[in-house]
Amino acid sequence: MDSPAPLQPADENELLRRARQGDEEAFGRLMQAHHGYVYRLVWAIVRHDHDAHDICQEVWLTVWRKLPTYAGTGRFTTWLHPIATRRALDHLRRRRRWFDRFLPFAANPDGTVVEPADTEDPRADTAATERRERLDRALAALPPLHRTVLALREVQGLTYEEIARAVRIPAGTVMSRLYHARRLLAQKLKEPR
Repeated sequence: MDSPAPLQPADENELLRRARQGDEEAFGRLMQAHHGYVYRLVWAIVRHDHDAHDICQEVWLTVWRKLPTYAGTGRFTTWLHPIATRRALDHLRRRRRWFDRFLPFAANPDGTVVEPADTEDPRADTAATERRERLDRALAALPPLHRTVLALREVQGLTYEEIARAVRIPAGTVMSRLYHARRLLAQKLKEPR
């Protein structure tokens, strides 16, 4: 589902007000406006299309149930982050599996992956593919919670405080995990193939 044009704050606030009162049409418009964002966040954590779609359904059911508790004092996406992140992490815990891939850090501001340009030089294409595969393997070797904070920071661009709320850990722990995740990733990338 492609995301429509972003909602203006006043429009979003009105939709939120109506949705909190049980207006399903208003909730549908909110969901449509934020679905792509939620999907990219969940997919960056679980890195599996089918699972990401299932988790997104769970996220929106949770949002519908908890929407009356949304105080409206901050951005809606800031409230939405922890719900989506927790659902994705819960999924990983239930399945007790490692990530098999991870969203490369080469992303556009809207979160879509930047694919390498097709070139006339097959050697350049092969080298780019090998670099991407090497990055994927290095990321897959990181512990899940380290990958999660890395994804939230590098892919989603969240602040330490937003990450802390999303994964329910202190901001200092976020900084520590991010430091260790980057260090481990650098070590993995230096290892011989």
